[in-house]
Parts: sequence; structure tokens; C-alpha cells
Amino acid sequence: MKTHSRSRAVRTPGGLSVRLDPRALTVVVLLLVAAGAAGVALIGTGDAKIPAADVLRTLAGNGTAYQDFIVNELRLPRVLVGLLVGACLGLGGALFQSISRNPLGSPDVLGLSQGSTAGALIVIVLLSGSASQVTVGALAGGLATGLAVYLLAWKQGVHGYRMVLVGIGVNAVMTAVNGYLLTKADLVDAARAVVWMTGSLNGRDWEQVWPLLALCAVLVPLVLVNARGLRMMEMGDDISNALGVRVQWVRLLLMVSAVLLTAAATAAAGPVSFVALTAPQLARRLTRSPGPNLVPSLCMGATLLVAADWASQRAFGADQLPVGVVTGVLGGVYLLWLLVTERRAGRI
Repeated sequence: MKTHSRSRAVRTPGGLSVRLDPRALTVVVLLLVAAGAAGVALIGTGDAKIPAADVLRTLAGNGTAYQDFIVNELRLPRVLVGLLVGACLGLGGALFQSISRNPLGSPDVLGLSQGSTAGALIVIVLLSGSASQVTVGALAGGLATGLAVYLLAWKQGVHGYRMVLVGIGVNAVMTAVNGYLLTKADLVDAARAVVWMTGSLNGRDWEQVWPLLALCAVLVPLVLVNARGLRMMEMGDDISNALGVRVQWVRLLLMVSAVLLTAAATAAAGPVSFVALTAPQLARRLTRSPGPNLVPSLCMGATLLVAADWASQRAFGADQLPVGVVTGVLGGVYLLWLLVTERRAGRI
């Protein structure tokens, strides 16, 4: 079986050369269609069920006042947050796995999700902060944890396995800190914190959409511009330096971008587990393409999260589960399969 498909170089009128992989492009298009279909199905789901045709008509501005309120005010923001959070986690996971050259190099394993959780818990438990302050706390916690992992893993540069090992240690420490913070919380704050820690899209509105959209508008193009350097870095630092890549600068820039993407996603929806781990792996298996597969991973993350949110509302009867529970179960099964596969291949 071929491990990758042929790519084609396309040159734009401005002289920019873009290399396209037909199989990867097909996968991206199919994932976008699947994400859109899952989003429409999710918007139509609920106590007031709306057929898919009416959802599309309302999104186009031709629905009734009742449908417009249900679709555009109540349900569309939740779907958009789900798509953006999934995209951020998928892209952030692909960056970490590529930088560390390790399939386990994801925010869930490196402690970034737990760091963001610690920042949010400090605001909830110690400061009794508002929802916006919890968001700021989660962002600050994720950034501080990412900085700590980078500095602790630094030794004449940052190398993959060292970063993963440091991240596992930091993850354990932050998990203990979060447990301690919960024991110090009163009953109301502890219940509020546990709901946030599960990872959920309930109650999300336009206030969460716009910051995520603005962040993606800045970071996604920045990451894609540096994708060539990231792909060269997979050949090793020495070869990358010889080819003109400023390895440490590109690595730091992309790590900061990955930390910001992960922290923003966690701040918006809580620590939704395993999407950042599984999305890049699934995208790579579908495209059969070498390299970081950044755009397919982004699309896969968005599709996974919206599909998981639909399943959390429809697959368990009257009981609606937080989306983090569904991704945790599916991701845990996938992680066990990945560990067994890597062990059989002699890589761990």
C-alpha cells in the first residue's frame, strides 16, 4: 500500500508556489462537507426540532421569526464554537505532534489542558470570578504551562522526547494542583468547577464565537505560512538549518501558536479531551501523506467535535451528556489502540 499520494506544484500569478496533494485535498473537502452536515443536524436537534431544509432556509435569511430566533440566536453560536474549538484543538495537536515528532505529543499529554484548567479553577475557587474572568484565567494558565514545559525541556534546543517526558511530568503536577483546588472549594464553586472541567458546549453564545474567530483569523494563516519550515524540521535540526530554516525561532513561534490555540479552545469550552490527540492521527491516516497535515487536522478536529456534540445529545435518549464525556470515551479507546500499535512497531 502506498504511504503517500502524489502532490502537484501550483504556481500563482504572483509567483507563489503551492504544493497540492489531490488525496489530501479530497479529504479536506469531504471533512468540510461532513462538518457542515453535522452542524446543520445539530442546529435542528433539540426540544424544538427543525428539519434540515428549514435550517438551511433560515441560515439564508428566509426563515420565520421563530425559526430565526431558535437557529441564529440559540443554536448557531453553539455550533460555531464547537467548530472553532475543534479546529483549534486539531491544529494545535498537529503542531505539537510534528514539533515533538511523537504521536503522543498532544496538549492532553503535555499538560496544557490541565494548566488551562488550573488557571480557570484559581479564578473560580479562589476569586469567585465571572465567566469572562474564568476565560482569562484559562488562557493565562495554558500560556504559563506551555512556557514552563518549553523552558524545562530546553537544553541546547527543544527535542521531541524530552518535551513529551517533561510534559507528562507537568501534567501530573497540574492534575494534583487541580485536585487540591477542588478540595478547597465550597460546594457551589466545586460543582461549577466540575461542570467546566468536563468540557461542554452548553450555553455557548456569540460572546465565545468572536474571540475564537479573531484568534483563528490571526494564528491559522501564521501557522500555514510557516508550514514549509515545520515540514523540513521533521528531517532533523541539522538538515533544516542547512536548508535555511531558523529552527529554534520557527519552533518557538509554532509552539506559542499551538499553546494559544489550545488555551483559547479550553477557555471557550473547557478541557475537551483527546480531540487534539486523535484528530491529527486520523487525518494522517486518511490522507496517507507525510508531513504535519495541518489543514486536514484542523478540519478533522472541527468535524470530530461537532459530531461528538450531536452524539452527546442524540445517542443516549433523554440524557444529554457534556461533549467532553463523549470525546473522552472515544479518545481513550483510541489512545489504548495507538499505544498497542506503537508498542508492536517497536517505537515505545
